[in-house]
Amino acid sequence: MSTVCRAAAVLAAVTMSALALTACGPTGDDAAGGAGKPTTSPTKPTTPPKPTTPPTSPGKKPSGGSDGSSADPDHAVFPCSTFDVTFAANLAESTTSSYLLKITNKSAKACKVLGHPVVTFGDLDGQATERGAAPGIEDAIRLEPGQSAYAGLMGGTNDGTGRTVHSIAMTMNTESDLEQTPLTASTPSLYVSPARNSVTAWVNNAEDALSL
Repeated sequence: MSTVCRAAAVLAAVTMSALALTACGPTGDDAAGGAGKPTTSPTKPTTPPKPTTPPTSPGKKPSGGSDGSSADPDHAVFPCSTFDVTFAANLAESTTSSYLLKITNKSAKACKVLGHPVVTFGDLDGQATERGAAPGIEDAIRLEPGQSAYAGLMGGTNDGTGRTVHSIAMTMNTESDLEQTPLTASTPSLYVSPARNSVTAWVNNAEDALSL
């Protein structure tokens, strides 16, 4: 083969190889990732933030109800009547025939003990006078079911001006015209004399009732 023919054959082979590379290989844009279709990741929807509730301090209760009513636990507590309590009288001092009066809340709800007990003596007219001041209704004793309150009933020495009685009757101060059934208690040797028998306001312990 002549030198010219040999050169022509080599040139033809080189040209065909170049064409094959151009047809099959990736373009420059594809290789760089620029000319193909862009690949995008799906975007998650954004969740709006939840409203926050101001923290409540431990042990703190709302100052009022949604209807504007008072949150005071005493708001619906009514005065105690004889329908709510049991009654007893125990001799505390024999020389003065003084008695300790005790009431106990027998109901299923709390009630307030107001003022002094109203004490009468057997079949005698009149009642024991009130001794000492009583707290106002806002400071009155609150009796939960089963709790007790006390008052001291002072008797007197037998000076011949009065009379011995063997029972007393008691009603509660309710600051209303509520009709009550008097509760009675036995009081052996209670001497009743004019202006000498007095009763303290209700207190929450027996010692105070007998020392006022």
